[in-house]
Amino acid sequence: MNRSRVCGLASLALVVLASGAQAADLIVEDYPGLIEIPGSATNHWDGAFVGVFGGHVWGAASSPVSFDLTGQLLGVNAGVNFTLSNGIVAGVVGDLAWSNLTDAEVFAPPSAFDVNWTGSIRGRVGYDAGAVMPYLTAGLAVARGTLTATTGATVASNTHFGWTAGAGVEVKASDSISLDLSYRYSDYAAAAYGVTDWEFGTHQITAGLNWHF
Repeated sequence: MNRSRVCGLASLALVVLASGAQAADLIVEDYPGLIEIPGSATNHWDGAFVGVFGGHVWGAASSPVSFDLTGQLLGVNAGVNFTLSNGIVAGVVGDLAWSNLTDAEVFAPPSAFDVNWTGSIRGRVGYDAGAVMPYLTAGLAVARGTLTATTGATVASNTHFGWTAGAGVEVKASDSISLDLSYRYSDYAAAAYGVTDWEFGTHQITAGLNWHF
């Protein structure tokens, strides 16, 4: 990963964290009785949760040639958090999302390379600040791609495996509901489509709601 890409990823992560902090300020100002942010951070995020999310995804793919990808995501996630010490929260989360990520601007329809769905299993490490929890996340990523010929026939479909990493922030709207804003970069290894191998990487920015138990 070159220096410009690293700087770009860091900038996006900072934007996500800043947006989450602003959201927390708005919630506290508008509903001062709904959220209590105690002086000490203790066990506000323990337990299991399920959620829904959506957002924008973009990236680039390469085979014999390189081209841009763009689309949207809509998915579900589930996980569990454990408070360790000094406000540190560790957790595990999995997600599965429908995607319409495609290169349609490059290959005239009906010829296209499409990413039909994505998923991941990740670890999370965050900080319990009461109603707000900024976090970092990383883990395994998987995606399903389809290559379509100019005739409209499917050339091949294949599953790509790789890694994903990013940052986010959760903001409690009540004891059981939180808003989750996040950014992730995912890198998927090459897979065979006919006589060529295709690989791709994506960026995604998502917003979601989690229900805590």
